[in-house]
Amino acid sequence: MQYALLGKTGLMVSRVGFGGIPIQQLEQEAANEIIDKALEMGINFIDSAKGYNKSEKLIGNALVGKREKVYLASKSMSRDKEAMLKDVEGTLQSFRTDYIDLYQLHNISSMEELERVMKPDGALTALKELKEKGIVKHIGITSHKLDIIEKALDIDDFETVQYPYSVVEQQAREVFAKAHEIGVGTIAMKPLAGGSLDDARTAIKYILEDYHLDCAIPGMESIEQIMENVQAADGVKLSEEEKEQLVKKASELGQTFCRRCGYCLPCPQKINIPQVFLMEGYYSRYDLVDWALERYNGMEVKADACKKCGICEKRCPYELPIREMLERAKNILQ
Repeated sequence: MQYALLGKTGLMVSRVGFGGIPIQQLEQEAANEIIDKALEMGINFIDSAKGYNKSEKLIGNALVGKREKVYLASKSMSRDKEAMLKDVEGTLQSFRTDYIDLYQLHNISSMEELERVMKPDGALTALKELKEKGIVKHIGITSHKLDIIEKALDIDDFETVQYPYSVVEQQAREVFAKAHEIGVGTIAMKPLAGGSLDDARTAIKYILEDYHLDCAIPGMESIEQIMENVQAADGVKLSEEEKEQLVKKASELGQTFCRRCGYCLPCPQKINIPQVFLMEGYYSRYDLVDWALERYNGMEVKADACKKCGICEKRCPYELPIREMLERAKNILQ
């Protein structure tokens, strides 16, 4: 296993970390086995979230007596101070710990949301107070919007940034390079393009060759996935043939792969198009059926509101067949 300093946090993290989304599907005994194997293989960074159902509890229970072996990260969608304080307390209880190594503002999706969390009664204030008390050691931010991550680099309170990064989604390359230069830790979510890439070793190794990236956190729910994922951090470079095959696969995916850039918005029918595709991906590729449906059904406007006007497709820089993709998502998520 290779390790890297997570920016100026001082945390020496495994370059392949443990993404905690899919583990929520397991029972405790299976989760224990997977976490034990992850530790055995050198993984020392585990990332979860308040919104991942029982993920935090499964991880916390699995780490009883082993807490000192890992850096624990989590995150919350709360935007105000009181809600964030409550969520962190819940994470502490679920993780069965008295401190969290990294707590992140989760999925900040607009400049208005970023401004909201930074107000005196905002969520960032809660995290800063908890950091002063030693309960939260470091503060980070996650987003699917590149401009949010770019702005976050100008805010001294954020010690890490988390953003999608894979052979399919490489738009983070420059902003991660800037983050690295100023000492902000870089974490890649969705290194397998939301489960679209089936050769985990090759896909993760491809982005780990970028030294500006500190840690990639593929989701894991089996021993087999752990064994394949950790091979990506063995220090052996990809062959040119492996790179060519991976890039070819990424090119094929790109014809129907939403990168959540948001250029398709606003939709005249007020459909959050990238969010629909995100939920369809969790349903189809992560097999998080109930979790994805719960979130999709909570959306104010769903895919069936599409009038097939085609405005979104004219805006899409990747020329995706969005109308066809929405129709597919509608049929899957109904």
